[in-house]
Amino acid sequence: MWKPSQSGSIVPPPVPEPSRPAAPTAPAFEPVARAAAQVSDQATIGKGLFVKGEITGSESLFVDGKLEGSINLPGNRVTIGRNGQVQASITAREIVILGKVRGNIAASDRVEIRVEGSLTGDVTAARISIEDGSYFKGGIELRKPEAKSPVPGTTATASPEAPKPAQA
Repeated sequence: MWKPSQSGSIVPPPVPEPSRPAAPTAPAFEPVARAAAQVSDQATIGKGLFVKGEITGSESLFVDGKLEGSINLPGNRVTIGRNGQVQASITAREIVILGKVRGNIAASDRVEIRVEGSLTGDVTAARISIEDGSYFKGGIELRKPEAKSPVPGTTATASPEAPKPAQA
């Protein structure tokens, strides 16, 4: 260290800066990582593809090309993109239609026919949404969603009567 009483200038040797570990990623980036993981769990049939046959599996599907046959993804989501043209029966948890579908569809949860979407066929689902500007021709069968038991191991029962007080 240089003191004003010293004559001449003494420069201390440069000390290398200690390496620091990389800062942990902020929690704000976690949802982005999760969203990317969800996207990777979705198979895609692109605009230039034509598939003929049966599709089964355990991940969601996005169809933007042409498909003929059947799609059976009972626990997943099937999305027909704006360019998608599907002539198939579809079974899935959720079905979203933005393109053209010809065939019967069954969803354990919901069906959405969005603007410019077109469906010709019968629908079986717990919920359905048909937006203005879409096309639908067919029948609709609404099923009640499966009731979940309030306590594991018990069954939910509906009783029209109120419980009667116990007599002593």
